[in-house]
Amino acid sequence: MPTRRASWRTLRHPAQYVAVAFAGASLIGALLLRLPFATEPGETTSFVTALFTATSAVCVTGLVVVDTAGHWSTFGEVVILGLIQIGGFGIIALSSLLVAVLARRLGLRQRLIAVAETGALDMSDVRRLLVNVAKLTVVVEVLAAVLLAGRFAITHGEPAHRAAYLGVFHAVSAFNNAGFALFSDSLIGYQRDSFILLVIAVAVVVGGLGLPVWSQIGIHRLRTHRWSLHAKLTVTTVVGLILGGWALFAWFEWTNPDTLGQLSAWDSTINAFFHSVTPRTAGFNSVDIAALREPSRLLTEVLMFIGGGSASTAGGIKVTTFAVLGWVMWAEARGDPDVVVFERRIPQTAQRQALTVALLAIGVVISATMLLLATSALPRADLMFEVISALATVGLSANITPLLSVTSQLVIIVLMIIGRVGPITLFAALVLREHDRLYRHPEERPIVG
Repeated sequence: MPTRRASWRTLRHPAQYVAVAFAGASLIGALLLRLPFATEPGETTSFVTALFTATSAVCVTGLVVVDTAGHWSTFGEVVILGLIQIGGFGIIALSSLLVAVLARRLGLRQRLIAVAETGALDMSDVRRLLVNVAKLTVVVEVLAAVLLAGRFAITHGEPAHRAAYLGVFHAVSAFNNAGFALFSDSLIGYQRDSFILLVIAVAVVVGGLGLPVWSQIGIHRLRTHRWSLHAKLTVTTVVGLILGGWALFAWFEWTNPDTLGQLSAWDSTINAFFHSVTPRTAGFNSVDIAALREPSRLLTEVLMFIGGGSASTAGGIKVTTFAVLGWVMWAEARGDPDVVVFERRIPQTAQRQALTVALLAIGVVISATMLLLATSALPRADLMFEVISALATVGLSANITPLLSVTSQLVIIVLMIIGRVGPITLFAALVLREHDRLYRHPEERPIVG
């Protein structure tokens, strides 16, 4: 008994609450999706399929083993939508917000939990941060839903109730970077509708920048010189990745008759932009991923691996991790003793954290790909694409997800949870105790390179 009580006390670490909460939400969602009225008449759902779908929704990934619109009933789709919203906002952040609204106060533990989930840079007023998160979520999702619903009704002739439902579902899915769509081909059927693609792309970018960035924008507006280093790094890197991905994808696919080659110049440009945005990490696609040329597929994998902003609805190693590593290499190449970005010195702890996150992610990708190769006869390139998509909580696929074995699906489920919780957070959740070393060993330099 004492051992059991001690083990429960170890769960008090905020990061462990986050990991357990996401796993618990996935399990509850799976049980709801297993209900008979969660599927269309004649459809049956295994527990693994339900768990896979629920995990994909709560981890805002978007990978599916069954057609969302064809397999699930309206109730099942609403369950998926709810899981997306909970996962995007953050289970622990939502709980802390409810405590703040009802009790008008947050204790130290609730503040720590909220910080672990939201990635807040300042613990001084988590309550106000969470309220602002709720405001941002509501404003963006409502605006996107209205625009999309109007477009579905006016241009595509959908009945009012159906248009409203489509608008709300895809607005929530886009802002939370989930990638779930109520069309069997994602958004390929709307690849010539630039309005829908642009609305969804903007919602994805807004949701993927991260809460600390929007806090800076809310306080300082466009006075960028007053932004924090994190905000500057995130925005500049995101813009650079979007523009670079846009140009490269257009270059690689412009003459591909199975993707952009069949579209007009305007539609090709918009679809290239859309595909530059969604791999980080929304998961919508307006062109057939399986038809991409090899350079485009590699580009997509890179964008998925990098992901979006920290403390956002996006996944991946995060753009700040990527940016910090880039500046570290630049400083090393120049022989500079310090890594200086925007006239600010990046501490060595942040550099080590960035390196740890990147190497852990690479290690997980390699290990998971090997495991899938051992349990599946599918091509290595497709399996690695699937692994990166799951770990980065993207949701793009080369159309192989339904072909995965049960064992492979379980591997993908674990990857989605790891990707959503985050390598560092998951590692912290597994560490039961932390020790401060009171001594330092002698220094000796190994040969590197």
